[in-house]
Amino acid sequence: MAAGEQQPQQQQISASSTSSGRLVTPFWKEKYERDARRYWDIFYKRHEDRFFKDRHYLDKEWGKYFEVGCGAGNTIFPLISTYPDIFVHACDFSPRAVDLVKKHKDYRPDRVYAFACDITSEQLTENVQPSSVDVVTMIFMLSAVAPAKMPLVLQNVRNVLKNGGRVLFRDYAFGDLAQERLMSKGQQISENFYVRGDGTRAYYFSNEYLMDLFSTCGFTVEEICVHNKQVENRSLDLVMNRNWIQATFILGSAGLQGPNGQHDSHTCEDEKDKLTANASQEKSTSEEIDLSEDFNNMFGTSHNLDEAQVLRIKAKGHDFEIKMLTKEHQHTCKLTGLMLWESAQFMCSVLAENPSILAGKRVLELGCGSAGICSMVAATVAQFVVATDGDAESLDLLRENTASNLEPDLLKKILIRKLFWGDKDDLKAVRELSSDGTGFDCIIGTDVTYNPDAIFPLFKTARELISNKDSDAALILCYIQRRVDEDSILSTAMAQGFRLVDKWINGIHESNGIISSWFCGNDVCSSFRNATLSILYFQV
Repeated sequence: MAAGEQQPQQQQISASSTSSGRLVTPFWKEKYERDARRYWDIFYKRHEDRFFKDRHYLDKEWGKYFEVGCGAGNTIFPLISTYPDIFVHACDFSPRAVDLVKKHKDYRPDRVYAFACDITSEQLTENVQPSSVDVVTMIFMLSAVAPAKMPLVLQNVRNVLKNGGRVLFRDYAFGDLAQERLMSKGQQISENFYVRGDGTRAYYFSNEYLMDLFSTCGFTVEEICVHNKQVENRSLDLVMNRNWIQATFILGSAGLQGPNGQHDSHTCEDEKDKLTANASQEKSTSEEIDLSEDFNNMFGTSHNLDEAQVLRIKAKGHDFEIKMLTKEHQHTCKLTGLMLWESAQFMCSVLAENPSILAGKRVLELGCGSAGICSMVAATVAQFVVATDGDAESLDLLRENTASNLEPDLLKKILIRKLFWGDKDDLKAVRELSSDGTGFDCIIGTDVTYNPDAIFPLFKTARELISNKDSDAALILCYIQRRVDEDSILSTAMAQGFRLVDKWINGIHESNGIISSWFCGNDVCSSFRNATLSILYFQV
C-alpha cells in the first residue's frame, strides 16, 4: 500500500540506478533454480506461440551468416522461410515450447529438428553432432540462466559449434526499464539477476560482463552494441527506456579489436529514437525492439485466482478456510494482499487467546488483504469491525472469504471498505463509519511496515482515524522486519503524535507490560518460534 500522492501527467521511468534491491531469501533462490523448467512450461501453457514476435530482423542484422550451413536456435520459421538451404536444430529448455514448435504449420522434419534440453546440465551433443554447427542463435535465452551456470551453457555450445563458427546474441541490457521495476519490487535474486512476475528469471547484461563471459569460454567478440529505445505508452502516461545488447562472437578466431587490443563496443546512438504506442495499440509496430516481454508481464503478473488454494487456519475457538494465493508467489505477485503472511496468523492467534484486547470496541484493520482472519476474530467480541485495504482485487476476495467463514450475525458486524492511505475521500468515508465519527478505539495492522514509502502515510492515516476521545485508544502493529528498521518506524510514529507504550521485538519483551500479558497461559509463541515477529503498541 502506498500514499495517495498525485502523479505527474507523464511519468518517465529510467533504470540507470545501480543500487541493489532487497534480495529474495536463499530458500526462494534455490526454489526458482530448481523449478525453472516448470515455470517456463507454465509460461508456454499460458501464452503458447502468441507471446513472441517473429524475428524477421535476423535477416537484416545477421543475414550474411545464413547464406550457407545450418543454424541452431529457437528463431526457426523466419529463417527457413528466408533461406531454403539451411537446416535448423531447434533447442529449448521447455518441453512445452518444443511441442509448440512441432505443431507449427510450417514445421518440416526435413528442415527442422526440435528437441528439449536443459542446456545447463544436459549435453547438446546427445542430439547434435559435435563441431557440426555453423551458427548458433542465442536470442533472449542466456538471461534466463543463473549467472553461475552461464559458463556451462557456453561450453555446451562450443561442443557443437565448428571452429570459426559464430554465436549471434541478443538479450536484455543493464539499465532496461524492467530491471528497475523488478528491483523496486524486491524480486532481485543476485546482482543484475531477477525473478519476473511469472516465476521465470532474467539477467541484465553489461558489455563488460558479456565479453568477459564469452572470452573466458574461448570466444572472441566480432561486434557488440547496446541498443537504446524509448517507447511511449500514451494510455498509461509512461515513457519506457528499453535497452538490449546485441553481439556476434566467434569460436577460435580473432575478433575485431580497437586500439590497444581492446574490443570495440559502443552504444548505438541511431537507435535512440522514440516509438509511440497508442492507447489502442498494445505493441509497437517496430520489429527491432523485440524484447520478448509484454508490458503487463514487465510490471508484474496479476495471478488468475483460479490458481488460489484454500488453506485451513486454526486459532482458539476458530477454524477458517481461506482462499488465497500461496507463498510460492510472494516474490512475483504484484498484489501482496492476495497472500497470507505470518504476522497475520500470529496476531490472529493472539487476539483469539485474548478477547479482552478488542471486546466491545470499534475496531479498524489497516491493510488487511484478502484473508481477513484478524477482522473475523475481532468480529466475535468487538462492537463492530471495519476491514480495509487499498486494492480492489484483495477486497473482492476478502468479501468471499468472510462470507464463507462467518455466520450471518457476525458477518453483519464487519464492514469492508477501500482505504488507500492518505486519500482524503477514503479517510472521510471510513471515519464516518466509527459510529459518532470520533474515530476508532483500536486500530490493528499486520505486515504493513514492509515498504519504506508507506510508513509515513500509514501513521498519518492511523492518526486521523484513531479515537480522539478515548485515552486508551491503541494502534497495534505486528510485523516481520524487512526493509524498514524499528527506529524508522518509531520516529515516524512519534512525528505523527503517537507514543510507544510497549514493544515486543523478535520474541523478546523487556518488561512485564501489556504485550507480555497476552502470552501468559498459552503457547502462541512456541507455535511461531521460527518467525522473527515483533509487536508495537501505540497510544496518542
